[in-house]
Amino acid sequence: MAETGKKKRVVEPRVPMAERAAAERVRDFQEVPQGYTLAQAKAEARRCLQCKKPTCIQGCPVRINIPKFIAQIAEGKIAEAYATIYEANTLVSVCGRVCPQEVQCEGACVLAKKYDPIAIGALERYVGDWAAENVPREKRDLGAEKGGAVAVVGAGPAGLTAAADLRRYGHHVVVFEALHEPGGVLTYGIPEFRLPRAILKEELGRLTDTGVEIVPNCVIGKTLTVEELLGEFGAVFLATGAGLPHFMGVPGEMALGVYSANEFLTRVNLLYAYKFPEYPTPVKVGRRVAVIGGGNTAMDAARCAKRLPGVEESIIVYRRSRAEMPAREAEIHHAEEEGVRLELLQAPTRVLTDERGWVRGMEVVRMELGEPDASGRRRPVPVAGSEFIMEVETVIVAVGQAANPLISRTTEGLKVGRNNVILVEEETLMSSRPGVFAGGDAITGGTTVIEAMGHGRKAAASINRYLQQR
Repeated sequence: MAETGKKKRVVEPRVPMAERAAAERVRDFQEVPQGYTLAQAKAEARRCLQCKKPTCIQGCPVRINIPKFIAQIAEGKIAEAYATIYEANTLVSVCGRVCPQEVQCEGACVLAKKYDPIAIGALERYVGDWAAENVPREKRDLGAEKGGAVAVVGAGPAGLTAAADLRRYGHHVVVFEALHEPGGVLTYGIPEFRLPRAILKEELGRLTDTGVEIVPNCVIGKTLTVEELLGEFGAVFLATGAGLPHFMGVPGEMALGVYSANEFLTRVNLLYAYKFPEYPTPVKVGRRVAVIGGGNTAMDAARCAKRLPGVEESIIVYRRSRAEMPAREAEIHHAEEEGVRLELLQAPTRVLTDERGWVRGMEVVRMELGEPDASGRRRPVPVAGSEFIMEVETVIVAVGQAANPLISRTTEGLKVGRNNVILVEEETLMSSRPGVFAGGDAITGGTTVIEAMGHGRKAAASINRYLQQR
């Protein structure tokens, strides 16, 4: 217990959230954190200082009125808290689970300067989960459509958020999704033990209840083109994500048994490989799995691999030290608890194969940290003569991704930059093609869920102005 402020206000310690034991959870894909009870949520909400200048709101890319909904929780007004969050964020339970609050809203919390910040993410999750059980779903009329029609390409965080706001503005919205299920990275990239599918489907259902139409199995650039969409819709929002994986550029990485993290996670999460033979879509892995990379995607892949039948070792191979790992600390902690081994300051130099072309091992070189590079992190430098063989049968590459070039190749006049990202005006998110806007990973090459949602909100406001001006 600590004190703060001129009146010596007592600051209680942060209310912890219960989690399933590692030995139990590593045998299945059920959710790990268990959420707050009402009493715990109210106790945590009472820790909030209700600052006159709430920096936490500035730390939130979608600008949720955080002090307001926390005060409502403290008073037991959960329905009101849900309404407050929903004004800015239609994926309440999702964001409460997967957003990096520690570097956004919680990182900006005044208490974070000396104490534990308010558990904003845990409180948001509580409110969203409460609403799923207590706020009945119903078809909602958000006002007469103004005659504007908008095509949203991609049913991920940016596209879904833009669709929700555009419906609020009164426009007719159709979302075109390439895969057979909506959600984008929320569906194919984030494992069930971090984001249960039932939670995502509930929040997607509340979105379609507002009149947003989602068309699956439609690849824009093949099934339809942007040109064709512009012939039918007044504006187009491109939220196609960054689905083109990077590889390491080392000999042997095209061997059988080498996966991109995108492919591996899609097979596990979207195609339910872990439920084989209930689902006829298994993924072949060996006894020892190496995941290359140190971000959240690498942690997700390593933790998924650890849960698959027959896997004895799941290993993270990362070229820098733990201090430089871009993954959330909570994800690293959970991975280590579950037995994922971290091999730091190491980098693959080649993949070894057997006579049939399958992975049988990986040559790895030890690294040391040199001077900082453009990212601000110390550059990893190979240690001469330190190569050794790591025996693995599966390699999963999680070293980043780029935007898929399909849209730009099939859309005349659409300017792109490095890694195929779509170039947009900073203030409006309009591309070089009038009426075509873009956001999320499609313009950054890789961002967080909540930042992509921020792009969705910003683009929706710009599209609304654009349609009104027309």
